[in-house]
Amino acid sequence: MSAKHAQAPWNSPAPGEKQVFSVPELLVDRPTHYCPGCHHGTAHRLVADCIEELGLAEKTICIGSIGCSVFIYNYLKVDAVEAPHGRAPAVATGVKRARPDAFVFTYQGDGDLASIGMAEIIHAANRGERISVVFVNNTVYGMTGGQMAPTTMIGQATTTCPGGRCQDREGSPIKMTEIIAGLGGTVFAARVAVNNLKNITKARKAIKTAFECQVKGLGFSFVEVLATCPTNWKMTPVAANDRIEAEMIPYFPLGVYQDIIAEREAACSTRM
Repeated sequence: MSAKHAQAPWNSPAPGEKQVFSVPELLVDRPTHYCPGCHHGTAHRLVADCIEELGLAEKTICIGSIGCSVFIYNYLKVDAVEAPHGRAPAVATGVKRARPDAFVFTYQGDGDLASIGMAEIIHAANRGERISVVFVNNTVYGMTGGQMAPTTMIGQATTTCPGGRCQDREGSPIKMTEIIAGLGGTVFAARVAVNNLKNITKARKAIKTAFECQVKGLGFSFVEVLATCPTNWKMTPVAANDRIEAEMIPYFPLGVYQDIIAEREAACSTRM
């Protein structure tokens, strides 16, 4: 094909248009396997954006655990290690201690992190391990068939509580960010959502801040991302997205729950 008739890349701006959005180079150009309306793809893009902006690609090691979240290694052009169910923080601890020069982050779902891996995440945060955690909370076990998770909402039906979660029987949904924020080794902890442009912008800022904490060697950082699971919620993508605002955010309020970055930076400068 001649240069005259060569087609421009599909994402190139048309003549006269200004490009204000581009796909991160770190994202693999491939069809997604995630269900329609799933927010994992949005979370992947934000993670890739921040890694790329901070220039961390060549030194990044991603720790994936079991569940829908594990497939992040199919979409990011970074080194990755797959951990046993719930054990990503423990694996990340070993990787970071063996390779302190590397940028190490875990990418986990709510069944993985808040149930099977509760001990691992609590102790990694309390020790102040210099790792970053991206925690995707869609209030249900996704890959394994839609079972009740520690974050399942009161009244939400799942395959293991078809009548809806009962507070008297199963207790209240666990608020992980608040728990992590209260631990001594946590430098930064925030809860974000990716259900609209405003929240996506805030989510990107929080993830970047969490990653910067590790780059500066300040301690443990944690970002919870409220996300959809239309398939297991038995909702359309639009209805699932609306549920984030209507049901999840009122119970899981967005915001920064711990930020002692300035304090840690001051302490580090004093020791130097």
